[in-house]
Amino acid sequence: MADSFAPRDLPRSGDDDDMLELNKDLERMTEDVENMTVQLTWMAYDMVALRTGPELGASIRKLEEAYRNCRAAVCGDPDQE
Repeated sequence: MADSFAPRDLPRSGDDDDMLELNKDLERMTEDVENMTVQLTWMAYDMVALRTGPELGASIRKLEEAYRNCRAAVCGDPDQE
């Protein structure tokens, strides 16, 4: 890749203030996106926590027990061998 574009190939404008301003803008935008990401993560966590009630765990345990009972009835109980 001898033809690849390298940063040293950019023409120097002589005015580093533009480059500093660009860097500040990019840094600010990056921070804004990071903050939005954190806020979205907390929103998703809150939604899951609010929609998941304590009765969900009990329901899952009941389903697992019903599955084990059905499997034992259909396939035979391996514990009784």
